This record gives sequence, C-alpha cells and structure tokens, in this order.
Amino acid sequence: MKRFFTTIKNIFSIEDLRIRILNTIGFLIIFRLGSYIVLPGVEYTLLTDNQGGILDIVNAFLGGSFSRASIFALGILPYISASIVVQLLTVAVPHFAKLQKEGESGRKRLNQFTRILTIVITAAQSYAYLRTTVNAEAIINPGLFFTVSSIIILISGTMFCVWLGERITDKGIGNGISMLIMIGIVSRFPGAIWQEMTGKGMNQALLFIIELIALFFVVVGVIALTQATRRIPVQYAKQVVGNKLYGGKRDFIPLKLNSAGVMPIIFAQALMFIPSMVGGVWKDTDAGAYIVNTFGDFRTWEYNLLFAVLILVFTFFYTAITVPSNDIAENLKKNGGFVPGIKPGKATAEFIDGILSRITLPGAFFLAVIAILPAFAVKTGITQNFSQFYGGTSLLILVGVVLDTLQQIESYLLMRHYEGMMKSGRVKGRSQFAAA
Repeated sequence: MKRFFTTIKNIFSIEDLRIRILNTIGFLIIFRLGSYIVLPGVEYTLLTDNQGGILDIVNAFLGGSFSRASIFALGILPYISASIVVQLLTVAVPHFAKLQKEGESGRKRLNQFTRILTIVITAAQSYAYLRTTVNAEAIINPGLFFTVSSIIILISGTMFCVWLGERITDKGIGNGISMLIMIGIVSRFPGAIWQEMTGKGMNQALLFIIELIALFFVVVGVIALTQATRRIPVQYAKQVVGNKLYGGKRDFIPLKLNSAGVMPIIFAQALMFIPSMVGGVWKDTDAGAYIVNTFGDFRTWEYNLLFAVLILVFTFFYTAITVPSNDIAENLKKNGGFVPGIKPGKATAEFIDGILSRITLPGAFFLAVIAILPAFAVKTGITQNFSQFYGGTSLLILVGVVLDTLQQIESYLLMRHYEGMMKSGRVKGRSQFAAA
C-alpha cells in the first residue's frame, strides 16, 4: 500500500503529467455534463425507455445520453463509423491509399474527409433517432422546425464530442476518442452493480460474490487476450561505415494474438441491425415477425451464432488489413533485417503470413466467445445492465483503454527515473511492429 501512495505522489510531482491528468478529468467532466442536457423542445419526464435489445448496448456506450435524448445523444459513434469507412477506403480505393502514404499532408486530408463524412452520417442518424427513438408524447411542438433544429444540435453535439476527444489526445493523457467511450461505459457500472446487488438481496449474497469472482476471471482472460503476442526474432546485418561497425543487433516483431482489437465486434454489431430492419418491412407476416423477434434480442441462440460467425470473418478480414505482411517484409529488407533461416522478401512475407493465420484463428474464437458472454450471463440470472460488463465491446474497450493509459503514465514515470507502476516491469502497450 505504501508503494501505491508513493507512485501516486510521483505521478503528481511531474508537472507535465499532472497537467495532462487534470486536463483529461476536466474534459471528461464536460462530456458527462453535456450528456444530461436534453434537446430543446423535449420533455424529459415524458420520455419512455422503450429501447431494449441492441439499443441498450448503444445506450451503454454513450453513458445513458441516448435514452435521455441529450444533445450528445449520438456521441462519437458517427465519427467512429466514418473512421471505419475511411479506413476501408484506404484499402479498396487507390486514391485514398495514396493519401495515406503522403505523410502529414495526406493524413490531414483524410481527417477532413472523415469529419465531412461524420456530419453526413450524423445527419442521417439524427433523423432516424428523432423518428424512431424519441417518442412523440415527449416532443412539445413537433414539426419541421423541431426536426431541423434538433438535427443541427445533434450534429453540433457529435462534432463537439470529436473536438473533446482530440483535446484529450493533444492536451491530456491520450486516446481521447476511446476515453470518451470508456467514461460512458464506466458511468453505468456503479448503477449496474447496485441494481444487481439489491436485486439479489441478503439471501443470495453468496451468489453475488460468485458473480464478482466470475467477472474478475473474465477480466483477467480479456487482459491475457489483449496482451498475448507471438514474437518473431529478427536479425539485422552488420555494416561497416568507415572504421566503425554498425548493426548486428537482434530484435523481434510482436504479432498480437488479437491484432484486430475490438473492431471485428463493432463491424459485426453494425451488421446485426440489418436482419431486424429487413424483417421490419414484413413485420405483419409470420416470417418477418420471427426475424424481428429473433435478431432484435441479443439473448437468442440464432443471434449469437450469427454474431460469432461474423466476428470470426471480420477478425481475419481486419487483421489482413491492419497487418500487411508484405510491407513488414519489405521494411525489414530495406533496413537490412531478416528472420533467421528465412530468405528476405517474399519468403519472409509468406512466413509472417503463415504465423499470423495460425495465431489469428484461436484469437478469433476467443474474441467471439467474449462477445457472446453477456448473453450467457443473462441466461444465468444476471441483470441485463450488469451482464454487459461480462464481455462484448464494453469490456474490451475498458481493458484496452486502461492498459493504454497505464502505459502512457508508465512511460512518463520511467522517463523521469521514477519507479514504474507495475512491480514486474513496464506495462506492455498495444504498439505494433517495432521492427517494421
């Protein structure tokens, strides 16, 4: 315990780190306050909580602002959608791939396009949100003026959230966008655990303790999945420059068991809305009603089976995009590096690709299991709000952001020659391809 307080003292003794932490806290407070400001023209007391199913998961990401019809009702989800689209375009469209390789100027143009696309997506989602989620009884003066003004406010709220995320990245600890999602998820945890605890009562106190122990082991498993890496040894050739000998060092390429991170779950979850939407067109028929009821509820086995299959597919797809084995092999060759026993160039790319395929398969299965764990938690009697912390996107984001934040703080401490936060050594970050 003494070591913990010493570490906290060391953290706040570094002026730059102290300012960044306080800035981060300030920006997060602004974000949370904004989530409680209701749209003008909406009577908060008349809002009905008729979401259920998948929309409850969206509401969990946004810290409840979605159900409150706040000015941050859509949060930064449209920006994330736009970022995913742009990232896919950099792979499929040569023009965007060229911009990505142009350095800082290319990144600025891609960021501008992402912001424009965010506004377009937010406008479309705002209209759908006002029509389908905000009940008519809560709107004081429905009409064209209310719709247009609310769409403008929701767009402004989303762009303000994006600005807050960028400020946290620049002036705070970092990972601003992820930090906003994390604080929205964490804000619901006290209420969820209190609801679960009071619902069990004293007669089932042992069962609640068992649930907490199970949650602990699930979190440990997610941390192991996030941190697990396969290291490929790399040897750099020695070079003689003048009278001095350079190079000859040994390094490694860390290939993560889950290189795709949380993106496969986000992609799969986005597509899981489609069956319900299609079924809604024929909701008056038996087939349409079956599709809506089955794929609108994340607890059904059909929903979870399709969800798991989509995660497996997207894990391989996204890993192939984010881990270009050909580029890694080419960079090694240019820098005079090689994998011992493997020829540089094409043979190295095939070797890396083979290892990546073998470790991605178990990683994809583990990711799919984690994604559907909340459904199993509900089946065992755990409340729906508390079950969201047993897996899925919520838990993966929480673990990823916390590990990255610890790594940022750790680097500041080690730079100033303070003892690190972890007794066993440095916190491993999520950076990729140190050798590339």
